[in-house]
Amino acid sequence: MLKTIKPWTAIIPLRAGSKGLPNKNILPLNGRALYLYAVNAALAAGASRIVITTDIAEVLNAPSINTVDCIVRPQHLCGDTVDMATVLLHLIQTRNLSGTLALLQATSPLRTAAHIQAGLTLFNTQNYDLVMGVTPAERSVLKWGFLQNNQFMPLSNPQYCFSNRQQLPEVVRPNGALYVFNAAWFINNGGFTGSNLTRIGALSMDEKDSLDIDNAADFAACATALLNKQQASATDT
Repeated sequence: MLKTIKPWTAIIPLRAGSKGLPNKNILPLNGRALYLYAVNAALAAGASRIVITTDIAEVLNAPSINTVDCIVRPQHLCGDTVDMATVLLHLIQTRNLSGTLALLQATSPLRTAAHIQAGLTLFNTQNYDLVMGVTPAERSVLKWGFLQNNQFMPLSNPQYCFSNRQQLPEVVRPNGALYVFNAAWFINNGGFTGSNLTRIGALSMDEKDSLDIDNAADFAACATALLNKQQASATDT
């Protein structure tokens, strides 16, 4: 059973342009438009308000849902090179959003209400500036580096470059499924990476729940994973 937590706002950004998979945010995934998985997860997690910022006509003209506000995103914030922080800063400032915010990207349809509430609980009970979803990653990345005038520059501790893979510490990566932060902090920090970012909380998520959609193959993988999860749930009941 999901816990009751203090009021919070879910932000779901949707952009019409997608080179990897055209119109992916509104494509039907197992009978439901992709972005609705994020909306339904936010509703089930108890969002006080859900704000969708988009330039997609089908979303803006869709039947209204209680507590969901669809806001027209300005065209200058809809390009391929516009980063998420810029979109969020504009949204928070122009719509006077305050308090706890949860960024839910539509391309992570296997993120659940339980994941969202776990992230919110971690944020509300610990002194973190930001909480984000993470998933296990290949630890051999610790051996990597970049070139600088033909010199190898390790990405991390140089000793890892000469360690056996089994000896390397476990590694995780951000999965893009969930980011929780305070609106005032985000404005003061100028986004995610300003000087006020000192502590990042990590919500560990299973690799299957962390699937992210960028292309047609990803879309098919998510469809299969969702179907398997539904079948498993039906068997359990």
